[in-house]
Amino acid sequence: MIITVVCDVLGEENNGTTIASMNLIRHLKSQGHTVRILCADQDKTHEENCYVVPNLSLGKLLNAYVKKVGVTLAKPQEDVIRRAIEGADHVHSMLPFLLGMKAVKICKELGISITAGFHMQAENFTSYIKLNNLSPLNKGVYKFIYKHFYKHVDGIHYPTDFIRNVFEKNVKKTTPAYVISNGVNSYVKKRESEKPEEYKNKTVILTTGRYAREKAQDVLIKAVKLSKYASSIQLILGGQGVKEKQYKKLSKSLPIAPVFKFYSRTEIIDVLNYADIYVHPAEIELEGISCLEAIACGKLTIVSSSPRSATCGFALDEKCIFKNRNPKDLARVIDYWIEHPQERAEYEKRYLEQATVYEQTECMKKTEEMMVEVYNEKQRTKNNIL
Repeated sequence: MIITVVCDVLGEENNGTTIASMNLIRHLKSQGHTVRILCADQDKTHEENCYVVPNLSLGKLLNAYVKKVGVTLAKPQEDVIRRAIEGADHVHSMLPFLLGMKAVKICKELGISITAGFHMQAENFTSYIKLNNLSPLNKGVYKFIYKHFYKHVDGIHYPTDFIRNVFEKNVKKTTPAYVISNGVNSYVKKRESEKPEEYKNKTVILTTGRYAREKAQDVLIKAVKLSKYASSIQLILGGQGVKEKQYKKLSKSLPIAPVFKFYSRTEIIDVLNYADIYVHPAEIELEGISCLEAIACGKLTIVSSSPRSATCGFALDEKCIFKNRNPKDLARVIDYWIEHPQERAEYEKRYLEQATVYEQTECMKKTEEMMVEVYNEKQRTKNNIL
């Protein structure tokens, strides 16, 4: 098949949406499909089967902010979009942004089947303007993207049941849903990784992800300060983002300076394997691949109780959950696991056993099958009309 993948956000693989996009593109190519990439990543201008639109300008101030977040946004130039879609068998759009919305209209006009990923919670947007707790606004975002995008696609790929339920509850509609995890790459697994010499007498606590309000790394920093074992905890925050300066200032009072570093995809797996505990403090999380990666490495994984995070469902039991945005309760959970190393080892084995559910190759295969199924159904419908 000729499949066009529409990527409103694409660039360096430093965010979940870009990583999910590239994983899907690589899988489809490996299965013999011709993959066209429609995006605004100017570095792909001369690459084969890449159709590049201009970057969307939001004004000097907002452009600087978007760049700081580490993404590029697409301006929907119609002639480029048409060239990317015309002659394709199927189209898959990663996000309900301007490029995806225009692609949907053209697909309907040309009778081409289109599926879409659901990779954005409303709070991912509203948290940037510090209004993520305003329920009517979040509901308004969901209704807008349903009306202008998801209502018009032939199938929706939800990474979790959690986000499907959230979306359908807010728009009060049943959607053509396919619940498939984005999956964990095969290189992410438990292996021997020696703890660096300077950490050998310390408890290494790791969290990974974009430094952002909804990821709640500040809660973890405060929790380490409240821990009985703060003087022997080496906190590592793997990532980058707009909150870095603020988090570094917040962590100055810790007995041991935390590590703030963006690791490559392979480096972070070494860190995961020598870390003692993984904490995922996010209060807003659609799936949480970094949390699944910790589980795939057999790490004792602690998550927030937030009702707006899918990761709460990954915890083995209540011993691995802390009260959302409550540093004191997170400190309690951390201290418990530091004090019970034998039980921690047992839980690590149990976490490792559930990791196979999220194997990426199988997940990508299911996403491909979704596209083929939707394409075939579209062809049957067209033939019946004729």
